[in-house]
Amino acid sequence: MTPSLRIADFPAPAWRRMPALAALLLAMFLAACAPLQRREVPAAPPAEVAAAQGRWPAELQAFAADDRARAPGGVVAVGSSTVRFWTTLPSDFPWVPGGVINRGFGGSTLHDCSLLVEPLVLRLAPRHVLLYAGDNDLQEGRTPQQVLEDLQRFVHAVRAALPGTRISYIAIKPSPSREALLPAMREANAAIAAWLKTVPNTDFIDVFSPMLDAGGRPRGELFLGDRLHLNAEGYRLWQRVVAPYLGAA
Repeated sequence: MTPSLRIADFPAPAWRRMPALAALLLAMFLAACAPLQRREVPAAPPAEVAAAQGRWPAELQAFAADDRARAPGGVVAVGSSTVRFWTTLPSDFPWVPGGVINRGFGGSTLHDCSLLVEPLVLRLAPRHVLLYAGDNDLQEGRTPQQVLEDLQRFVHAVRAALPGTRISYIAIKPSPSREALLPAMREANAAIAAWLKTVPNTDFIDVFSPMLDAGGRPRGELFLGDRLHLNAEGYRLWQRVVAPYLGAA
């Protein structure tokens, strides 16, 4: 009589081997889709850094002279003319020891900031950086993706030298004179906000939304006659929005 066969006598069917194969494929997929903050960000080419330094010699010399009188560990605001014209920064945040140091330089771009991290930030060794730049980049024809990449280079450069420093990015503002760029501004802000959510110890400060009226257009009463730069009311709005992020600075 032929002995009875048992299940154990047969090789494991293919369907029973599938969980291990699926786990391997999933691991390979997740490795290929690693979070953006883990991707290597190329260092700025030396020639581009030198060119940026050559565009702003007077401003960088003034910053260097002022830095010699500064103690490390403070709060610094970096960016374009919107930062430079924020002359009430120290009085707007009186609880910040030493006030907020203004390192705005008019006409600059986020691309410039990403190339000049050392003189703008590292030399001061701040505990917190406020950054506003990006709309000049879009005005000059750079894409939202390029704006994001420049922010990534800025953040990685700061973190490489100052791993404990907090970085808060202030959203690109909706200026009436640049209303045609609103779609690009929205795209850049959304991409930056999404990326910063993956980076510890960073903030996306949304000044964009409260600067729009009920119809989704820029609020003209927040701007000077040039319809580009903020007036006193505009800076008061920014103070209210930014203040909570400096509460524990």
